[in-house]
Amino acid sequence: MTIFGPVIDVRPLFPREREAMLDLLRALSPADWAKPTICPGWNVHDVAGHVLNDYMRRLSGMRDGHGGAVFANDETLPAFIARTNEEFVRASRQLSPQLLIELLDHLGPQLDAVWAARDLEAPAGLNVSWAATDIDSATWLDIGREYTEFWVHQQQVRDAVSVPGATQPDLMAPALNIFARALPYTLRMHERPEGTVAHLDVHGPAGGQWSTAWQDGRWRMVTPGREPAARVSMDQDTFWRLATRGITVEEARERSKPSGDPELTAAMTTLLAVVA
Repeated sequence: MTIFGPVIDVRPLFPREREAMLDLLRALSPADWAKPTICPGWNVHDVAGHVLNDYMRRLSGMRDGHGGAVFANDETLPAFIARTNEEFVRASRQLSPQLLIELLDHLGPQLDAVWAARDLEAPAGLNVSWAATDIDSATWLDIGREYTEFWVHQQQVRDAVSVPGATQPDLMAPALNIFARALPYTLRMHERPEGTVAHLDVHGPAGGQWSTAWQDGRWRMVTPGREPAARVSMDQDTFWRLATRGITVEEARERSKPSGDPELTAAMTTLLAVVA
């Protein structure tokens, strides 16, 4: 087991998540497509265009070996991602909702095939920077990150049009499980005596329990069981929104219950599982 914990295989979930997203998009009215989302400056149409960008970018890079966009001089990773995402979204505004749906429906299974051919424990095609910056991520974590991306964007559309869904445990729980793998990186600045444990409880049908321990000079995911020095409890809605900054750290703290080491609990409520 690596510092990221046990392998999670989310590959069977991509078709089901996509089906839920496409059913949602097909049911939208023209007015719904123009409704604003929590993504600054993006409406529902823009979020759908961004998901299409994710499909096309991954197919181009992982299947076809295309290098894609390049960094500008002195451009940071967050700035690069923000710029290229915005460029594609602006271009995708020329596409009709119907064409967006058709492209997602057509390209999604092709991307599923790319994931299916990957060795889950091989080095990732793209490292997951919110989980670690000094060691390579495994492919399962990279694929899991993409699943969370699609699931979260679906929730953002649902929030915008006031249509709940895709929160059944078999779709939501794996996303939360992937987000929790950010715990070691979240606590990286807080050295503690060997064996110190911090624990996260997420309540709800899709929730779970995760622990990280200070071992051999870094935090590592471990099997829950040992008495933690710090514990944070929150509900599943709070957790995914915190991890994607759908709510602020302050809002998450108001909706959470900390106990134990105050520095560790404060750090745990800054968990971030997106590039920002």
